[in-house]
Amino acid sequence: MIQKLFSILFCTFLVIGCSNDNKDPLNTVSYVDLQKYMGTWYEIASFPTWFQKGCTRTTATYMLNADNKVKVLNKCFKPDSKGNLTPSTAEGTAYVADPITNAKLKVSFFWPFSGDYWIIELASDYKYAVVGHPDRDYLWILSRSPYMDSKTYADLLKRVKIKGFDIRRLNKTVQPVK
Repeated sequence: MIQKLFSILFCTFLVIGCSNDNKDPLNTVSYVDLQKYMGTWYEIASFPTWFQKGCTRTTATYMLNADNKVKVLNKCFKPDSKGNLTPSTAEGTAYVADPITNAKLKVSFFWPFSGDYWIIELASDYKYAVVGHPDRDYLWILSRSPYMDSKTYADLLKRVKIKGFDIRRLNKTVQPVK
């Protein structure tokens, strides 16, 4: 009897543990040329995160090291006590978690902790990218320039919504005035 009860509990926890709120698995792009992906990206919009609170003019710069790890430099500007914008940076390291596609990376800013960085949309000319998390808790829309035309942005919103992201959570990032 105890063994049967244990088996039922084990199976219940297994099913609950494997659940992802009935969302389909998140697909990434089929391939990322890491050399083309390197450089500076401007954040166009993102889901709010505690580590980006108060940030404007946010960028992420990626540099491929000789060991095929990626140096990550995130930069934004936050208001100081006088209201002046001051730079805030965070440095991290990323490595490719899926060498077949290069679209799934693990990023760490505080060893030994790392997070999933999945490239789920990428322009053929690498002018924009969308990065998400498989649980759909995080989302970033990135561009090679500080601004994205409204049609491209609207098309990306439609596609990420289909992928199961709650686009109502997106906040547009303030970039320098044109």
